[in-house]
Amino acid sequence: MFVKILKSKLHRATVTDTKLHYAGSIAVDSDLMDAVGLVPYESVIIADLSNGKRLETYVIPSDAGSGDVIIMGAAARLINPKDIVIIFSFAFCTPDELKEFKPKVVALDENNKIIKKIS
Repeated sequence: MFVKILKSKLHRATVTDTKLHYAGSIAVDSDLMDAVGLVPYESVIIADLSNGKRLETYVIPSDAGSGDVIIMGAAARLINPKDIVIIFSFAFCTPDELKEFKPKVVALDENNKIIKKIS
């Protein structure tokens, strides 16, 4: 049996831009991806604290240190620049793996700089 568990979370990221005419995804500063263990093309859920919408897409790396959180493709109709979002990813673990597993969670400031490592 596998259990779906939180793997990674970027808490309170600020959307820096949107690009409607793109095949779809979210571009995130590669330093932020590394901080929580997100890998290119990994599935993520985005919860928009500004309007309550949620969506699923995949993450691609943006320039390290840029602070980028760019919503691309059709999702750009749901989420706007300056919206505050939470970006989650999940993993499937066995009960034995759960005993040792800790999600990587960071809180961000309004410039998408890490202000706190939560776990």
